Amino acid sequence: MTIDVIGNPQAPKTLASEPAVHRIKVLTVNTHKGFTAFNRRFILPELREAVRSTSADLVFLQEVLGEHEKHASRYEEWPKTSQYEFLADSMWTDFAYGRNAVYPNGHHGNALLSKYPIKSSRNLDVSITGPERRGLLHCVLEVPGHENVHAICVHLSLLESHRQLQIVLLHQLLKSLPAHEPVIIAGDFNDWKLQGNAALAQRDDLHEVFERHHGQLAKTYPARWPLLRLDRIYLRNATGHDPLILGNKPWTHLSDHLPLAVEVHV
Repeated sequence: MTIDVIGNPQAPKTLASEPAVHRIKVLTVNTHKGFTAFNRRFILPELREAVRSTSADLVFLQEVLGEHEKHASRYEEWPKTSQYEFLADSMWTDFAYGRNAVYPNGHHGNALLSKYPIKSSRNLDVSITGPERRGLLHCVLEVPGHENVHAICVHLSLLESHRQLQIVLLHQLLKSLPAHEPVIIAGDFNDWKLQGNAALAQRDDLHEVFERHHGQLAKTYPARWPLLRLDRIYLRNATGHDPLILGNKPWTHLSDHLPLAVEVHV
């Protein structure tokens, strides 16, 4: 799908006179549609409090529900708005949503919550074949002191052959962006064989923050006993500082993936 939603629940801000920003706190998390592992419990309100506690400037969300009529009628705590609007609340002034999977009861996809104005947003359909729908949500941010900062929220296929093709499409997206502008790529790559990372590592303008800082990618799945290195944060024209796997409670009980956090210097 190439449908996206972009919104600003608060009045627009004027950033021209604000001091330049050189540090951006980033969080990426697969929300598992607001449920614990194996869908045992609806925990979106708890997840919102945990996300708010990080004070992140940018939050990259995967598997976030835009709408689900059946769940809305079943759970008392189900929000009246979309899940990404509920998570944004009053803390993130802007949000964008890329609708990937559509089914009779609703739809889900990727989303970005931002404390900086989102100038534009597009959801690129990178689905290959079959029922599995995937997208790259590309947002252009207005960050004081910078012409543009690009944020790309990623959720790739479960199939290796599809992931390899999707990595090529990500390369094409990067090639289309101005070579000098900062780019933050984050999300669930499902790249358990690490072949996608090997392909991205061939670029001399891109690096993964955990690999550069710790010498290896972060183990994020399954959340309670992480063995697989599925979630990533890649940077171009920026550097990552103090990358963290949020591997303690409550995070271990809020999704089937552990979130990743890093301070990005631009």
